[in-house]
Amino acid sequence: MENLIKEILNDPAFIQGIAWKRWRFYAGEIIVKEGDVAKSLFLVEKGKLRVSVHVELEEHRNMKTGIGDLEKGDIFGDACLHESSVRTASVIAMTDGCLLEISGEKLGEYLDAHPNKGYLFYKKLFSVFLKRLTDNHRRIEYLLAWGLKARHSSEKSIPIFRKI
Repeated sequence: MENLIKEILNDPAFIQGIAWKRWRFYAGEIIVKEGDVAKSLFLVEKGKLRVSVHVELEEHRNMKTGIGDLEKGDIFGDACLHESSVRTASVIAMTDGCLLEISGEKLGEYLDAHPNKGYLFYKKLFSVFLKRLTDNHRRIEYLLAWGLKARHSSEKSIPIFRKI
């Protein structure tokens, strides 16, 4: 995916400063915030980022939890390709690095005008989505197993009283 995106960025028809830009980020910097309107997707050129979501535990207890890390060659924010959407997670820099920010609208227009590259792009994007889906299924299985083990061990330690 990284090579294909860079090929698109090198096309004179995809103008830097209008369709895309490169920018540096620094450790601790918030790249995108959960709930913000998304109009760009990103390619990590260098550095490490953490994806986190807001979780409401109870009525007045909330936490932010990391759900994954991103590094060189990874893309994120791809849900905005054909229309603006709301960010479903925050992305925070773990190290200093560099990103390519690509306008979802401009990329969509470019891919429509260049159907061969569009086909290759969406084929690779499908592979990215499939990997994410597989990874998320694995996470759900681990969490389910952890929850069942925790519940099973707590049931052993708590006596159950029956009314006789």
